[in-house]
Amino acid sequence: MNSAKKKRLEAAGFKVGSATELLQLSAHESALVNMRLSLAKAVRRRRLAQHVSQQDLACLIGSSQSRVAKLESGGKGITIDLMVRAMLATGAEPREVGRVLATAGR
Repeated sequence: MNSAKKKRLEAAGFKVGSATELLQLSAHESALVNMRLSLAKAVRRRRLAQHVSQQDLACLIGSSQSRVAKLESGGKGITIDLMVRAMLATGAEPREVGRVLATAGR
């Protein structure tokens, strides 16, 4: 957020901060959230690049289209295991999965 917008919001009485501050997350909780969001974005990016539908990806990982949609949005209740399986099903090498996790939150 640019500083002018931040100043306008604060002047209007809003408190401006990060999700970590708002939710009072610990450092490890914040890191886990960032890792999940990074994996979710990576799965979507890979799926779209390969022109694979959510339904087709769901079949590859033994899940449903609605779970894949939830996975890609970083939805609650989706395991990291399913996210990693989706990455691998789109052809990602384990090294790429590691790279996504290593750069989470940057």
